[in-house]
Formats: sequence, structure tokens, C-alpha cells
Amino acid sequence: MAKLKTVISLIAVGLMSASLLTGCNKSDNSTGSLYVYNVGDYIDEELITKFEEETGIDVTYETYDTNEMMYQKVKSGSTNYDLVFPSDYMVEKMKSEGLLQKIDFKNIPNIKNIDEDFFNPVYDETNEYSVPYMWGTFGIVYNKTMVKEKVDSWDILWDEKYKSNLMMFDSVRDTMGIALKKLGYSMNSTNQKEIDEAKELLMKQKDLVLAYVNDEGKDRLIGEEVAMGINYSGDAITMMEENPNLAYAIPKEGTNKWVDAMCIPTTAKHKKEAEMFINFLLDAENAKVNAEYIGYSIPNKAALELLDEEIVNDPVAYPSEEVLKKTETFIDIGSEIKKYDKAWIELKSK
Repeated sequence: MAKLKTVISLIAVGLMSASLLTGCNKSDNSTGSLYVYNVGDYIDEELITKFEEETGIDVTYETYDTNEMMYQKVKSGSTNYDLVFPSDYMVEKMKSEGLLQKIDFKNIPNIKNIDEDFFNPVYDETNEYSVPYMWGTFGIVYNKTMVKEKVDSWDILWDEKYKSNLMMFDSVRDTMGIALKKLGYSMNSTNQKEIDEAKELLMKQKDLVLAYVNDEGKDRLIGEEVAMGINYSGDAITMMEENPNLAYAIPKEGTNKWVDAMCIPTTAKHKKEAEMFINFLLDAENAKVNAEYIGYSIPNKAALELLDEEIVNDPVAYPSEEVLKKTETFIDIGSEIKKYDKAWIELKSK
């Protein structure tokens, strides 16, 4: 879920040529073109060059910051993107609105490399509209020199000793999801009573929270400005490499397991090329290179065999089955999201 690296993303975007930034609006119907729209810094761009050299297909690559930004551009119908990378719940939303087309898996023989656990997910139960790309969890990143007790529960985020020394996600589904999990409810609950309880729980916590953050929270944790915060597993690995005092914990109550996927919009004009690129990225060696660059977990079992054992055995990147049994994938809850939005506005305006 995308799992954004904004600063790096902005640098990457800044280095792109003007032709790349405007390419999706070209009226190019040739079979030698491909327009890709992905989250910033979410692919090893050397792989794009390799694909172009191997196939002769000219790839125009653009980036976005959020699922919602991508969704709005695709929904507008004014673009010709051939391949997009939505998160699980957004795959479901776009599919239900007719924004995605079925993928011809005859053109993707490397689908055999995907672990069967990732087939027929809740957001694409017929396994026709998406191919898993990366996955991970979110949990608590904490500084071991500042937090002495065991971190194994969301409860610690309500401990008054950490007043003004913790940060939360500035994200309605993620943060409300934490409160729902702490209460023993589903992260996808649409029950008004449960949502209200989660809001009240966050209201009680608010005086303890230094800030609600997104990407900027990573630097503050690395710089040891706060004792703990929430982050995605892939980012946590990078942060721990930069500051060995940091650690990552998935609370025993459970958390979100997100999956980002590759999908072809109904407006795509180069479906065959998009399927070729998907197949290319599923190649074991290519997937290995991509995983090493991005730092997130991959659903590609063939590529996993090529990765260093240290990476594969890292419980942050690849949690145990016992841990994963307690995770949930966000689903699109449709108009019920208004309940969350209302609760979030009330929380933030307090």
C-alpha cells in the first residue's frame, strides 16, 4: 500500500524529462509503446531500461504519491496508462467501477512464480484483474534506548509515559484500524458502534501524540526525536539500517497485511505490452533485483530462492505464519467510508 518514499520520489520525478511527464497523453497506438504509472521509487528503473533493450518497446514511466491520485487520473478517462499499481482495496474499488480489464494470463507464463497464497485474494477473488507486486505489514517502530519494556501490543501507544514522544499515521484507515484492532474488531468494520468506540479510544490517546505524520515521520524516528511511531515494514527495514537503535514490532492483536498489485486500466491502448512487462517483472531474476532495490517483501517464490537468506529469514520482511494469521487486508468498504471520515474529522478537529 504504497509505502511511499516521497523525498526520493520527488528527486526521481525531478530528474525525468518533460517528455516522460507528459507522455501518457500522447495518442500513440503503436505496438512499440507502454505507459506505466507507478508509485514513486517503486521499481528499479534499470529494469525498465533492460525491458526496452530486450523488447524494443518504448516505456514512458510516470509516478504518483497516493492510490487516490492514481484513481482520479484513471477515472477521468483523460489518460492512456497501460499499467498501474494500486493497493488491494483500490484494486477492488477500480474493478467494481469498471476501470480495470481482465488480464490474459496466457501471456504471463511467469505467473507460475507467484506463491499460491497470493492467488484469489479478497480484493480480486476471481484472480482475473490483478497480479501481486509487493506486500508487507505496518507496525510499531521504536527506539530500543528509549523504550525498555517489551513492545508486543498496540496498548503501548496509550501509555502516558510516552506523552509527546510518539507519532501516529495521518491516515484514517490505518490509524482507525489500529484502534479497531486494539478493541478486538476488524480493521474493515462498518459497524457504527465499533467505529465510534475506535474514535473515542483515539480521542483518549490524542494528548499523548506528538504528531500525526506520514513519510516525514521516518526521519524523526531515525533522528531519535521520538521514542516510537507507526510505519510500514519495508520502510522499517531501511530505517533500522540507518539507525540500529530502531526496532519493529507487529502487535499481538494483529495488523494490516497490504498487497500492491499490477493492473491494466480499461483505457489502456497497449494491453499486450503491459502483459509483457508484467511477465518480465515476474521473472525470478528480475523480481530479485527489484526486491533488493525496493526493500519490500515479494510474493514471488522463485525470486525468494535467489535472495540472501538474511533477507528471507528477517521476520520484519517475512513474518511467521502464526503472525500472518492475525493480519487483515483492507477492503473497499464503499460508501461506508463516510463513517470513518466523519470520525476522523471529529478526532482531528478536537
